[in-house]
Amino acid sequence: MKWKDFRKNRFLLALTLPMVFLTLVFHYLPMFGIIIAFKRYQYNKGIFGSDWVGFSNFRFLLQSPDLHRIVRNTLGFNAVFIVLNLVAAVSVALLLYHISSRKLLKTYQTIMFFPHFLSWVVVAYMVYAFLNPRSGMLNQWLELTGLPTFDWYNEAKAWIFVLPLANLWKGLGMGAVIYYAGLLGIDPTYFEAARIDGAGRWQMVTRIMLPFLYPLMTILTILNIGHIFSADFGLFYQLPLNSPTLLPTTDVVDTYIFRALMYSGNIGMSSAADFVKSLLGLIIVVTTNAVVRKINSDNSLF
Repeated sequence: MKWKDFRKNRFLLALTLPMVFLTLVFHYLPMFGIIIAFKRYQYNKGIFGSDWVGFSNFRFLLQSPDLHRIVRNTLGFNAVFIVLNLVAAVSVALLLYHISSRKLLKTYQTIMFFPHFLSWVVVAYMVYAFLNPRSGMLNQWLELTGLPTFDWYNEAKAWIFVLPLANLWKGLGMGAVIYYAGLLGIDPTYFEAARIDGAGRWQMVTRIMLPFLYPLMTILTILNIGHIFSADFGLFYQLPLNSPTLLPTTDVVDTYIFRALMYSGNIGMSSAADFVKSLLGLIIVVTTNAVVRKINSDNSLF
């Protein structure tokens, strides 16, 4: 029976081969490099010739005086990203579903999806055009309206709002498309039956659309929670232009490790920190999935 299923779906399985290959090459094969986290890596000796140092590389991150700050920023921002992006993406997907004009639908999807392909370097200069202390469009508007202007690249607290908004703007299109595709999978007969029973548009959203999206929302949220200890390096490093005065707000685990690596050149130390992040992410995914499976096994990831 399994062989028959394989033959039946062989063309669909063939479509997955490029992604399987990329995942194998860029995610699984490099895993053997985890041994660097337990060695004092030296370029002239290579990975296998370098001396073993046990867990000494892990002390850098765990004993750092900035540990509380970078963990707070990483977890805090990622938690905001998960909630804000989920609510916004689902809301936009629901709005797109109610657009009857196919031409308008494609236009809106293209406009929202376009930022996903932009590099954070490009986005950083776009944001700088808005937030430039002297010639930025936002400060010019504030000045025209009589409101006080800000030196945005020296105001650390302001970036509590700038970073989530920039992340939302760049990722909203992808999230909305995913949830919109989920809505397209709903059988239209559900809506026809609801209309016959006198249900309004809001009731269709809350009683039909959202329940059908719950499994997809849960799975994607579990996957995002698994990356809660990892931060988008481009977002936190490029967007603030690496301004030292913004570090109390914008410094996260990834940027901290990068700066330490640039100053010390200790690859083993950065590998150890990355190993800790991956391990914590795995524990969180397994724990979250177990909780979801206990509540509703149909919505769990595995």
